[in-house]
Amino acid sequence: MKLLKVWDTGLKMWSKIKQFALSIYVLFFIIVIIISVFFPPSVNLYMTITLLISFVGFFIIFSYARKKEISKVVNTIKDIRSNPHSDPDDIVLGNDLKDLESEIKIMYRKMNQDIEYLKRLERIRTEFLANVSHELRTPIFTIQGFLETLLDGAIDNSEVNIKFLRKALQHTIDLGVLVNDLIDISMIESGEMRLSFRYFNINNFITEIVNEMTPLAKEKNLDLVFIHGREKLQLLGDKTRLKQVMTNLVTNAIRYTDSGRVEIIVSEETEYAVITVKDTGIGIPDAEQKRIFERFYRIDKARSRAIGGTGLGLAIAKHIIEAHGTKIEVRSRLNEGSEFNFRLKK
Repeated sequence: MKLLKVWDTGLKMWSKIKQFALSIYVLFFIIVIIISVFFPPSVNLYMTITLLISFVGFFIIFSYARKKEISKVVNTIKDIRSNPHSDPDDIVLGNDLKDLESEIKIMYRKMNQDIEYLKRLERIRTEFLANVSHELRTPIFTIQGFLETLLDGAIDNSEVNIKFLRKALQHTIDLGVLVNDLIDISMIESGEMRLSFRYFNINNFITEIVNEMTPLAKEKNLDLVFIHGREKLQLLGDKTRLKQVMTNLVTNAIRYTDSGRVEIIVSEETEYAVITVKDTGIGIPDAEQKRIFERFYRIDKARSRAIGGTGLGLAIAKHIIEAHGTKIEVRSRLNEGSEFNFRLKK
């Protein structure tokens, strides 16, 4: 787009030159007619030749000046091509080409920004592919190992064999979750994730999530509690995607809490309701709190891999809540617990 603006500016400059040349030609033609009408033939020839020589000389000088300006533009473009990271303020074309100079500087700065953006994308892409390959390879190799052991008949014990099959099944489930998360990340980055906003009863919505997540909490002897105000509170949002967010937040809270409770709290503000997921778990160090929404980022990698999860859940949740016009906030203290909250419009 910037290149088109530079081209447009150059065309405008060339158009002005052509208009100026045409004006000079018309003026020359008019003067020749006036001379032929009002002066005798002998004087006509002399004045016409003088005038012609004057105009030719003027055009030579004018063309030379234009050529120098065009050469400046060409040399400037060559300098940009050979040294794209130089200072754009070093570009000077002169007073007659200020508009073109300004457009080139704007294009130059935008080009440098685009280069840095592409470099950053390439770094993200490389890290992403490395993480994805690791996350996919680990469960695949594990499943392969389990199945090869069973096929070889190395273990002649039905209970152990069933245990192996259950582990293989769990890894296939984990792979399915990872693939779904990768699809969501791909949709987010391509701008293809579409949300359907409807008003819904938030208390009924949270109650369903509590009912689904209670068995997981009971496995760790944790209390999963829902605290709310008025019963018929209607909020605006995409229920399907918000369930994805809540399931991730509650699951994380349960996974990283060894004792105590997990609370889901709905409180009201003037225009919004605040949904909070609070736990009494291990907490998050201050230095790590800004990074937890990065893709595949794990604070305690060993513990995270042991208890499951793709490392994509919070990154997806962050985007979904931002698509609702708000953001996820986190407050946490190490060994005391964490609190995640976001707002939805009433």
